Amino acid sequence: MTASAKTLLSALGFDDAELSLSFVDDDEMTRLNGQYLGQQGPTNVLAFPMTEGIGGQLNLEILGDVVISADTAAKEAAEAGTSLVRRMEELLVHGVLHLVGFDHATQSQRREMESKADELLALCRAV
Repeated sequence: MTASAKTLLSALGFDDAELSLSFVDDDEMTRLNGQYLGQQGPTNVLAFPMTEGIGGQLNLEILGDVVISADTAAKEAAEAGTSLVRRMEELLVHGVLHLVGFDHATQSQRREMESKADELLALCRAV
């Protein structure tokens, strides 16, 4: 995952940036999802940008935190017939894209984010 994260950051023009990557179980993800997004139940990935809000411009080299639920990722990998590592890589890409400002609230944003994710996944898999 470290090599994938470095590849992603470089491809996005953030060669010197840092991020935190955490893997949690569904219980912890449920807690985080409720506390920060007001949503019930677990989700597969959460991103917490540190370049937004009050103090967001203090250290632009620290992008933020990506939290992946290993339990949910394993379920999704099994359902999709793919490996857990591949699914976690997809979730890492998704989380990093959120950290650098991508969103999927609208159809056009979703298409743009999916296109960028496909491009980045191809780069990661080539490494």
